Order: sequence, then C-alpha cells, then structure tokens
Amino acid sequence: MNESLPSSPSPRKRNEIEHKVYARVGLLGNPSDVYYGRTISFSLANFWATVKLQPSHHLIITPHPTHDLVQFSGLDHLVKRLQSEGYYGGVRLLMSICKIFYNYCNENNIELSKENFTLSYDTNIPRQTGLSGSSAIVCAALNCLLDFYRVRHLVKVEIRPDLILSAEKELGIIAGLQDRVAQVYGGLVYMDFAKDHLEKFGHGVYTTMDISLLPPLQLIYAENPSDSGKVHSTVRKRWLDGDEFIVSSMAEVADLALQGQTAILEKDYSKLADLMNRNFDLRRSMFGDDALGSLNIEMVEVARRVGAASKFTGSGGAVVVFCPDGPSQVKLLKDACKEAGFVIQPVKVVPSYLNEDDLKTLSG
Repeated sequence: MNESLPSSPSPRKRNEIEHKVYARVGLLGNPSDVYYGRTISFSLANFWATVKLQPSHHLIITPHPTHDLVQFSGLDHLVKRLQSEGYYGGVRLLMSICKIFYNYCNENNIELSKENFTLSYDTNIPRQTGLSGSSAIVCAALNCLLDFYRVRHLVKVEIRPDLILSAEKELGIIAGLQDRVAQVYGGLVYMDFAKDHLEKFGHGVYTTMDISLLPPLQLIYAENPSDSGKVHSTVRKRWLDGDEFIVSSMAEVADLALQGQTAILEKDYSKLADLMNRNFDLRRSMFGDDALGSLNIEMVEVARRVGAASKFTGSGGAVVVFCPDGPSQVKLLKDACKEAGFVIQPVKVVPSYLNEDDLKTLSG
C-alpha cells in the first residue's frame, strides 16, 4: 500500500518548525552500500521520527521522557531498562548533527544567524530492527536546522546524507549511506555508490523511482530483536583485506540491485522475488549464522516456508517479504508469524518528499 503524505514542515504555532522522517527498508543490494555497491531502498510510512524546533533564548536539547530516561524506581528498573533499551537515547544524535551542521556551514562560507533554539524529538520506530531509527532522528533534525537558518537552498540534497552519516560516525554508529539517502529523498530510490564517483563528487548517483511500481509487501519484525550494529564487523575487515570470496559476493549483491531496478521498472515480480531471496542467501554465506542470529534467520525462514520471498530490511531485526501468490499467501504468512511470535504489517510506502528548494540543489 502506498500513502500520499505531507512532506513540508508541520504548520504548528508561529515560529515553530517540525519535521517527520520515516523508517527505511533496504529492498535490494544491502549491505553493499558500505562497499561501493548499489542498493534500492524506500521510505516506510509505518514508522517515523519527528523533531521539533522552537526559537529560544538559550540553545536547549530536550531529553525525551522515555528514550532518555534518567529517573528510575530502583536498581532493578534501571537494569531492566538498560537491557531492553541500551545506554543511549536521542539527545546525543541531536547534539552531533548540530555540530556537523555548524562545521559544514563554516567550512563552506554559509553564514548562520545568531539565533538560538530548543530541539526535541519523538519516535515510534522500533529499536534494533534495522529500520534506521537513529538516522531518522538525525535527518529530521537536519531538516529543522536547514529551515530555521534558511539555508536549505545552500546545502545540496546529495550532500545531506553524508552530513547525517558523519553525525552518526561521530558517535561510533556503524552505518552506510543507503539509509540516509532514502530518508533524505523519501520514496523509492535506486543508489549507485561507485568508488570513482564517490571520490570525485562526495556522493553517489541517486535515482528516484515511481513507488506505484512496487508490488504489495509485508514487514515482519521481532519484539525483542538483535543489535543491528554488530553485523558488519568481520566482513568489513575481510573485504578490506581483499578476501576473494567476500569481494566477489559483495559485487554480486550490488549487481542484484541493478537487476532489481530493471525488474521493478518492468514489473517483473517473479524476478524481484528471486533477487530478494538471493540477496539474503549471499548475506548469510558471507556473515554466517552466528553473526546474523537465529531469531533473524527464523523471520526469513517463516516467510520462505509459505513460499514467500524475504530478506533483511537492514542488518537484522526486521524482514521485508513479498508474497507472489497474493492474499491467500499473505494469510498463510500472517498465521505463521502469529504462531512464531512475530509482528507482521502491510508495508506502506511514502512518496518522495523533496520540495522545490531541494530539487533546485540537485546536480544536473
């Protein structure tokens, strides 16, 4: 199901700016974006993060009452909280993008007015599901800063994903450009991260596609998912070391996105299903079952047992599924997910939300 949703800042009370950025699903090619590959991703309307900016006398980053909790009923509450949510909320993300934005503007002679603001955020993107919850918060905050300082026309759209990634790298978050491109552009995007282009221009080649070309898709995720940030580690080192198996496998993963672009444009959904399955099989052969985690693998297998195509949305925690046989197969999938204890939802895709000022900054 595709949804037509507003893309401009929410018209709240005067001088207040609010931006919403949606979760991201990697449809094909991930994780080759970290390896000069190609990917296809789309914005997922099921979940989102919002950031609100209000002018204020001092610059204030407001902790979230749930995600940045610092008051507990006791030690048991604190420990349970850390076990389920980890040590970090969104405050550090907001602070980091403020620093990266300020430095970028200084380095590029973009003058910022001497005004202050209060930033706050909210999110309903499930944690550790590979749906790009952290980058959604950072992207929404960047949009607020661009509008508050009236510099949207001075910061190229193609550069914004790199600013978001830089803010996350500052915090030690392992990631690639794919998620940030999808969340900056919105909609369905084909991305080519060829090394020569990246090194020459500082960004990849990003092509938006019509979301109506996608078939109906399903999203499966676990209530207690794995940590998506740990999956890349050993494969990255082997790739850098020139491991022939990893290098060739990652090149094949990248080629799946290229083939997928053609399959989607031609509405060859049988081919799309094969590519999705192959994408996961290649990931599994490179990373191994121990790195992927049994729960993540089971989400994929639940779909495959009813004949559906399935793969990770990111690095684990959630799965995107295509049921080529239609509603009857979706019903079988829902029943299987219920029995396995997984959550399943129909995928809702957001169209591109670039505005006129954004489009004017695009290369070419």
